[in-house]
Amino acid sequence: MRHRKAGRKLGRTSSHRQALFGNLLMALITSEAIVTTLAKAKELKRVADKMITLAKRGDLHARRLALMVIRDKAAVKKLFDVLGQRYPERHGGYTRIYKLGTRHGDSAPLAVIEWVDRPAEQQSGKKKEKAKA
Repeated sequence: MRHRKAGRKLGRTSSHRQALFGNLLMALITSEAIVTTLAKAKELKRVADKMITLAKRGDLHARRLALMVIRDKAAVKKLFDVLGQRYPERHGGYTRIYKLGTRHGDSAPLAVIEWVDRPAEQQSGKKKEKAKA
């Protein structure tokens, strides 16, 4: 029985999952919003919130723990210098997920995952369309 087992396996080995979330997290940090499947976005939300909590700590050990997951020094620098300082009063809930519909090729449910409280010039196109209409 799989009662109380947290997380999704996503049809991958544990090392493949770890690499996948490291790459997705690096893309989320650098571009501030990414389009992926809904299941990956929901799992990425857990990892991203933990990384922001590490960035808010800001010490050397937290930076080394983040480097174990992300493996890109520029992304970790942005995580600690920009994103960690963006949420001083927020305790969790650093990301937001929008559902987009299904992918054309395989009908997989797609979603946009983005950081909460992004600067206005970096907001997703979904909000810009509503403002124009």
